[in-house]
Amino acid sequence: MRKESGKIKVGISCGDLNGIGLEIIIKTFLDNRVLELVTPVLYASSKTCAEYRKALEIKDFSFNEIKKLEDANPKRANVINVWDDEVTLTLGKPTKQSGELALKSLQAATADLKAGKIDALITAPIDKNNIQSEEFKFPGHTEYLASEFETDEYAMLMVSENLKVTFMTGHLPLAEVGKKLSFESIIKKIRFLDRNLPKDFGIRKPKIAVLGLNPHNGDGGILGSEEQEFIAPAIKKAKEDGILVFGPYAADGFFGSGAYRNFDVVLAMYHDQGLIPFKTLNFDQGVNYTAGLPAVRVSPDHGTGYDIAGKGIASEQSFRDALFLAIDLIRERERFEEYTSDVLQPQSEKRSSGRKPQDKRKGQKKAASDEQKESVSEE
Repeated sequence: MRKESGKIKVGISCGDLNGIGLEIIIKTFLDNRVLELVTPVLYASSKTCAEYRKALEIKDFSFNEIKKLEDANPKRANVINVWDDEVTLTLGKPTKQSGELALKSLQAATADLKAGKIDALITAPIDKNNIQSEEFKFPGHTEYLASEFETDEYAMLMVSENLKVTFMTGHLPLAEVGKKLSFESIIKKIRFLDRNLPKDFGIRKPKIAVLGLNPHNGDGGILGSEEQEFIAPAIKKAKEDGILVFGPYAADGFFGSGAYRNFDVVLAMYHDQGLIPFKTLNFDQGVNYTAGLPAVRVSPDHGTGYDIAGKGIASEQSFRDALFLAIDLIRERERFEEYTSDVLQPQSEKRSSGRKPQDKRKGQKKAASDEQKESVSEE
């Protein structure tokens, strides 16, 4: 692994084979410069990958087939076989088989991530319906991985160059959102962000913006009282604890005015409240990061893209950004651990001698710049 090769080893789950997952993976590693940063290992089948590549008429590319991780070639994109089944690709149409194989890939990659055999996991998009089974009863990757790592405190954090957004409630029907909100849950999430942004992004004292739940923040209680009852009180208590948190803000004016640029992270009350502006601003370049796990997991911020699968027009930009973010997160966590490990060294010496951590997603995006637009469904 890293100690042996000096490079970050990234595991990749293939997602739904009939979507655009394999296309964006292949397109990313067509640029050999990416291999200077990572040793990628795809959990799938070499035969299936070859059939997918031929279906898209992608030439001059092949995966290096390996039987165990130790055999991964640091100068190639590698594939480790996790099934021997005969696969029938029906690009653009989900099937029971594509759901079953997506789960096999995810399970194998997750097992190696938990065992420390890979340094990070990138998950290609799954179909949340056809992957459901006795072994997978989750609304998405985030909840599955939190269960696998037995992590109670975690967050789906959407990341781009100009915006970070997370949610009080994620994959939840809108009718259930209000029932899940409370003073305790909001202040807990604020404290979570205050702890994790320094570790993951090197932001020493993050500025956190909190959105209200109701239109116009409830208009003084006329349109809802949640802001007065527990959102504002939770913000007030967190401020008293020394956290740089502000709000609540009405979501429309907050994003429309560009106020989000003044903060390191935005805490939305529900899924679409945060994701609609995020994807409007960053559709091709956003990354989904599962904060709070002991290991790094990222994914592109789009879905299976069945509507464009097999057409060869899917953009790999978001997947490539996810790869770069995984690298940054691993390195930032290492810096944070190094910076905080020597508890006997005076803080003044640490500040004068240590490198200043910072949000680092800018330095490694020179590898490629193919930016195409596509219409894909959400992951």
